[in-house]
Amino acid sequence: MTQHMSPPRDDTGKATPTGQLPFWRGLMAHLDVRTLSLLGVLAALVVIGGVTKPDEFLDTRNLQLVLTQASVIGVVTVGMTFVITSGGIDLSVGAIVALASVWATTVATQDYGFAGILFTAVAVGVGCGLVNGLLVAYGGMVPFIATLAMLASARGLALQITDGRTQIVTVDQVLRLGERDAYVLGIPPLVMVFAVVTVIGWLVLGRTTFGRRTVAVGGNAEAARLAGIDVRRQRLYLYLLSGLCCGIAAFLLIVLSGSGQNTNGNLYELDAIAAAIIGGTLLSGGRGTITGSVLGVLIFTTITDIFALNNLQSDVQQIAKGAIIVAAVLVQRRTASTT
Repeated sequence: MTQHMSPPRDDTGKATPTGQLPFWRGLMAHLDVRTLSLLGVLAALVVIGGVTKPDEFLDTRNLQLVLTQASVIGVVTVGMTFVITSGGIDLSVGAIVALASVWATTVATQDYGFAGILFTAVAVGVGCGLVNGLLVAYGGMVPFIATLAMLASARGLALQITDGRTQIVTVDQVLRLGERDAYVLGIPPLVMVFAVVTVIGWLVLGRTTFGRRTVAVGGNAEAARLAGIDVRRQRLYLYLLSGLCCGIAAFLLIVLSGSGQNTNGNLYELDAIAAAIIGGTLLSGGRGTITGSVLGVLIFTTITDIFALNNLQSDVQQIAKGAIIVAAVLVQRRTASTT
């Protein structure tokens, strides 16, 4: 039997169009239980941090640092969300970030200044995404295997370029972006970039034909093909998008650290996948949420900060993250079985 939701009603009991709802009730109408739960978890973590280390955790500089650190992995997670929503996976994002960061910080590249570093980082990311996309979409390779091969190759090439050494950035325009003088109204430039990428990702996934095609491919690729969607081309575009996000993240990491290293982006693939999963994106594809993924990133980054401020062992931190991931997957399975 088909169930029909009753229209929203005002305080007098009369039906009210959604667009005419009071602000807070209209906002709540667009938030699902999972998003509210994630906001609750994030709020609880803020309370824990404020109680255990009030002076350090609630300090403006620390909050700026948390948001800045979340920006790099957050941009990667936006791209990962699109890939997972389509039913794919990208294990190479961390290695692509490393390769892009070292390629963009070589002496030859830095001779071209700010534009050279930015262009190289983005170009390398998109190039790696193109290879992944061609292997998966047109080569018929399983995404797990194709991106695993890219992970190994990109890490090896990054090590070969640097010869195991750290490449220091000498371009002042890049370094100044990481200084407090570059903050706008107390907001670091990296956070603003993350916000822009998040908004664009949210609009594309939820408000465009490209987003609807991504969800359709993840839900049922054969049905999407029969509906006229070029599934192979869509998958190619998605890995290009993931590579683009990796290139942007590599540039942000260069600004944040002032260097390029072959160890950059270590385990980014696991953090990005975990953030997307706890945010509500289905590993099997067919459903994705940028808002949830960003909240997942903020939750993990806040946990890391609280553990660091309280001098807790990193292994306990990893256990906590693992428990959160398992809980999120179990909730997904429970939700899927009841729908």
